[in-house]
Amino acid sequence: MRTTLDFTPLFRSGIGFDRMLNALESASRGETIDSWPPYDIAKLGEDDYRITMAVAGFGQDDLTLTQEQNMLMVSGHKAGEENGQYLHRGIASRAFQRRFELADHVKVVNASLVNGLLTIDLRREVPEEMKPRQIEIATSGKATSKSSPKQIEAEKPAA
Repeated sequence: MRTTLDFTPLFRSGIGFDRMLNALESASRGETIDSWPPYDIAKLGEDDYRITMAVAGFGQDDLTLTQEQNMLMVSGHKAGEENGQYLHRGIASRAFQRRFELADHVKVVNASLVNGLLTIDLRREVPEEMKPRQIEIATSGKATSKSSPKQIEAEKPAA
């Protein structure tokens, strides 16, 4: 027996959490997961990640990487099929599309194809205005020079 979760009440009371709730809802649907091509995801540092995909038989011209908002799409399509009669075909050459949901501020910094492995380097780059900052608290007895009002003096009449 499968239980589905209803996130509708959270949509009504949550503001700005639409993407997170949509991700939870799509994960709970249990879509068919295609396991080809195989891939690894590694965390290399505090803000650095690497996706490695095994794409044997695909060349650089057969692969496409696209980043839209917080979605990275990797697709592969073989242009021409080799003519010949195969006795056994174990190297998959079917078209594929793999999607990776990225967190906010994660960008692709490098992609390379070496020995049938597609390596995609990612980095989270949080803008300075989004980083935590410390706020100075002024006491009521001491007003800082920045917050004290300035008095504008009127010109004195000539005597």
